[in-house]
Amino acid sequence: MVGATRLRTALADNELIVAPGAHDCITARLVEQAGFGAVYMSGLGTAAMLGYPDYGLATMSEFAVNAGRMANAISIPLIADADTGFGNELNVVRTVREYETRGVAAIQLEDQTFSKRCGHSDGKTVVSCEEFMSRVQAAAVGRRIDDTLIIARTDARAVYGLDAAVERMNGAFAAGADIGFIEATPTLDEVARIPRLLNGPCMFNLVRGGKSPVLSLDQLQDFGYAMVILPGLLISEMVGACETVLAKTRLSGEHPVTAKDFELKDLFRRFGPEAWDRLRERFSRP
Repeated sequence: MVGATRLRTALADNELIVAPGAHDCITARLVEQAGFGAVYMSGLGTAAMLGYPDYGLATMSEFAVNAGRMANAISIPLIADADTGFGNELNVVRTVREYETRGVAAIQLEDQTFSKRCGHSDGKTVVSCEEFMSRVQAAAVGRRIDDTLIIARTDARAVYGLDAAVERMNGAFAAGADIGFIEATPTLDEVARIPRLLNGPCMFNLVRGGKSPVLSLDQLQDFGYAMVILPGLLISEMVGACETVLAKTRLSGEHPVTAKDFELKDLFRRFGPEAWDRLRERFSRP
């Protein structure tokens, strides 16, 4: 079963889909090895991996290539951020098809203007409601795999308020979106109300240090959310761990004991050598 079909089936079965954020093959594999059922390719993480802030500076091709590498490295569905779709409706269609070709199960598109900002930043602006609906419709019509999920994200809550964001999201469902995502909802009351106000499955962005309250997965499931992403989980931990160990190394002049203190063989095992060893044995010559 392909990733898109597996993800759509999980959605239909009312399972809470929990997708920690990853930004490369290493972090994607670690999410799968930890037992999660899906991976979320973070737009912020992808841009950061290329050396840029989350300002829409990375191109569609760079995003699609990263998504393809990650999808190929795992056996669970990949949900991938596609920012604003990288242009007009024609660009959105191409974006969806490039992602599908690379094995992406669900594609997230937002209504910010270009160039965009991180969803939990100040100063965001959004396109007109009509333009957003057109983007979503282009994504839905443009997909070539029926099970590919389109996630419509609106940042209108920060610009026009909750009512406008709900109106946009329900319009997005009418235009063909499969999942709705109102970004950066600032209060517990709003977080609880949104699944009752939207005409389709809802996604929540669980992030520490942002504008939304930090809730448990059980709470979000009880509120009625169908999908939860944790886009900053690994990159935040990674940056903190790297800064700590680099500072220790510089101050001590020695190789410090790392957090996990891996033996090299244990570290190497994370990257799947067993399958390649079996191939090596199969094709080895006497």
